[in-house]
Amino acid sequence: MGLATGPHLKPRLLRSVSPSETPMAPPPTPVIPREAWEGCSVLLDINDGDRLAFFRLTPGATVKIGDKSCSLQPLVGRPFGSLFRVGPSGLVPCAPSQDDGAHVQAQAETRDNRSLVDNNTAQTLSSEDIEAMKREGASGDVIVEALIANSSTFGNKTVFSQEKYKLKKQKKYAPKVLLRCPSTRSICETYFKKYPARIGFMRVDTLSLMLSMANVGAYSDVLVVDMVGGLVAGAVAERLGGTGYVCSSYLGSASSSIDIIRMYNLSGDMTSRIFQARLSDLCSLQNSGDASSVISDSIQGEVVEPGTVQNGSTLAQPVDTALSDENMQSTAAQPVDIEVAEPAMDEHLSQGDNSLLDCKGSNGTSIAPKSLRAGKAPSPERMKYWKEHGFSSLIVAAPGHEVESLVADLLPLLSYSAPFAIYHQHLQPLATCMHSLQVSKMAIGLQIMEPWLREYQVLPSRTHPHMQMNAFGGYILSGIRIHSPDPGNGE
Repeated sequence: MGLATGPHLKPRLLRSVSPSETPMAPPPTPVIPREAWEGCSVLLDINDGDRLAFFRLTPGATVKIGDKSCSLQPLVGRPFGSLFRVGPSGLVPCAPSQDDGAHVQAQAETRDNRSLVDNNTAQTLSSEDIEAMKREGASGDVIVEALIANSSTFGNKTVFSQEKYKLKKQKKYAPKVLLRCPSTRSICETYFKKYPARIGFMRVDTLSLMLSMANVGAYSDVLVVDMVGGLVAGAVAERLGGTGYVCSSYLGSASSSIDIIRMYNLSGDMTSRIFQARLSDLCSLQNSGDASSVISDSIQGEVVEPGTVQNGSTLAQPVDTALSDENMQSTAAQPVDIEVAEPAMDEHLSQGDNSLLDCKGSNGTSIAPKSLRAGKAPSPERMKYWKEHGFSSLIVAAPGHEVESLVADLLPLLSYSAPFAIYHQHLQPLATCMHSLQVSKMAIGLQIMEPWLREYQVLPSRTHPHMQMNAFGGYILSGIRIHSPDPGNGE
């Protein structure tokens, strides 16, 4: 030790560093994947959102579009955001186009559609002619051009009507497939579009607001009660980026399903930082302080047969959001789907399930290796750390449970000044919980928010809000945990 002095310097204590000591380097920033790879999960956007489906890129994975089954191998190694079309041999990358039909230049329009009559006589190309063109190997774009050339009313339509006609025929005869990377936003939007009950009717803006109100950031220890299939736990892990830890707590003896996490393509390090623990174990640890006994009791109470574990994780039908075209329902491959504690909207989804741990193709052969599963039990050292320091934030998404008593058990597990966010699809449970927190003086800054979202179409001369929107996004109760005074001390 020594003092650094000088004519204009105050004495300052210096610490000598031994050669064996090196400054702690921050953990490496996880690389965001930009290309699809073998075995990863992808989201296929068919015909600009008409159908959305999750798939795993395995050697035998296929997707059925119309009456054609296409292999997904051309997607391997392609950057996310690539556009494909259905060709004679399967999916073929689309060449960059200068005119995609979406950006129509505004011009003085003198035509209108008042004299057009839809009597099915304007098209001279018959269905037999179209089938003959398909047998000859004509592409979808060629068929669309032939339909335009044989339409007697196409030239009399307005420019916008012509573009709508082209788009309608293109979706039918030349469908396009967009390769998307599964993320918190895309996963939430896909489930909300087709199976909203499985994620508790949680909209994407509600989920993002919860992450912000809970102050989820790097090196955080986040306590999560996820009863929406793992959507919240996966979103928290994605935002942490391999730093900090996620503890997904559950009620009862059986853990809740968090299989949606497997769609996020999280790295092994990020997945290893996601734990699952019973709420009763966390509360007993807070009271007793013996982490080893709590962990051993928890493990003994959760021993199940291997066959039961395999059958508990199911792989149902694809998460498919086909809106209108019944001929475009998929798939021969085994896309990833989720079975959550909430009752499924469609009963047929539980039929013909295969184990998620060993994905199998249509011929029964294994096409996907076993992947790292999130949600292991935390170590005694980690439990002891959480007992001494508390969690840095709390997020609750348990629509089917009583919120008031649940929050009363969870708040003591947080550190002081830790923020929390509680989601529910109904207002009254959150209002009751808010009143209870105000009376007990366990939290400050309490507020209930109702998110509101409306999408806009942004096109030349056609920018306007969407005519249809979802008017309900649930409610969020947020606040900050404080030290509650002891009534016996007269504080």
